[in-house]
Amino acid sequence: MAATIDTPRPTGGDRTPARPLAPRWRQYYLLTKPRVVQLIVFCALIGMLLATPGLPPLPVVVAATAGIWLVAAAAAAFNCLIEQHIDARMARTAWRPTAKGELTRAQTLTFSAVLCAAGSAVLYLAVNPLTMWLTLATFVGYAVVYTVVLKPLTPQNIVIGGASGAMPPLLGWTAVRGEVGAEALLLVLIIFLWTPPHFWALALYRTEDYRRAGLPMLPVTHGAEFTRLQVLLYTLVLFAATLLPFVHGMSGWIYLAAAVVLGGWFVALAWHLWRDYSDALARRTFRFSIWHLSLLFAALLLDHYLMPWLA
Repeated sequence: MAATIDTPRPTGGDRTPARPLAPRWRQYYLLTKPRVVQLIVFCALIGMLLATPGLPPLPVVVAATAGIWLVAAAAAAFNCLIEQHIDARMARTAWRPTAKGELTRAQTLTFSAVLCAAGSAVLYLAVNPLTMWLTLATFVGYAVVYTVVLKPLTPQNIVIGGASGAMPPLLGWTAVRGEVGAEALLLVLIIFLWTPPHFWALALYRTEDYRRAGLPMLPVTHGAEFTRLQVLLYTLVLFAATLLPFVHGMSGWIYLAAAVVLGGWFVALAWHLWRDYSDALARRTFRFSIWHLSLLFAALLLDHYLMPWLA
């Protein structure tokens, strides 16, 4: 992928054939940011499974998963549309079909609207209206409030905009329960606090990318040292927040052990990042943050089903 981004377009004196365009279906698929959406759906599924002592109704799980995936994919496509010119200036995102001009703005907007409408219809008709409205609010929070307003204006964009990105477990919970629960809000809090150190670790080794794009990410506006300190502080607060499910009584010792080990590892990486920075360590911290959240929620799910048998 990096080779594709860095390769210049052929000139008249260069007989090397141009790299063929991706199939149209794949261009649309890439607009949905599949890896990001997979994590969103995973967190929503965790919320569904935790919402009931046994297994939730399969038709609800299937419909909620499909609906949330469609709306999340629509938000990702809309984000690509709004940030088309920014993406084109950043090596990390220059490969996106909108940034390369492979899809027009009309095509992207239509695709996003169709996905959003389809997902909303599925959630309203096959799940419940509350889940649909909350999912639409998440769409607006990410695609409009974060992408259009916060991201280009304030270095706190990740912190404030993180509220919409933290919603998936709540969406899954309401899909099964039809109401907002304190347990789901604890999961939202964990993702909300996880988001800043996750993205700022990325921003640290992509600072020049963000500077060229004109985005006021924290390392650009306040410098790397200040950002590294914020990563450490947020990681410490996150560690404390991950213990709340155990304190609240929604989890047992399996989850607590996982939270302590994963949280301790994350804090250790953040400490070293603050004290002895390197781009390689920032990349390692960013990648581990993804594993941290995934394994933490997997442990919560494992605990949910195993602890009754071990009690």
